[in-house]
Amino acid sequence: MAKECAITGKSSQVAGRYSNRVRATEFKSGGKRRQYANLQTKTVFVPELNKKFKLTLSTRAIKTIAKNGAYTTLKKANIIK
Repeated sequence: MAKECAITGKSSQVAGRYSNRVRATEFKSGGKRRQYANLQTKTVFVPELNKKFKLTLSTRAIKTIAKNGAYTTLKKANIIK
């Protein structure tokens, strides 16, 4: 399973843990950590093609499909030729 959204291209990002002031007084040095996108594996049915597509989507992409329709969104993302 890919860890990237098929439509929006969202994946993980590297982020810091605490500010320097908090780190100096309360916590140990945290270094960096990885923030993952909210990815879901969904089966999307396209009625125009009468086909199902199993995709890894971010929740933002799921909302985009609900708003614009499956065919237009997948066509714009070059998943459907």
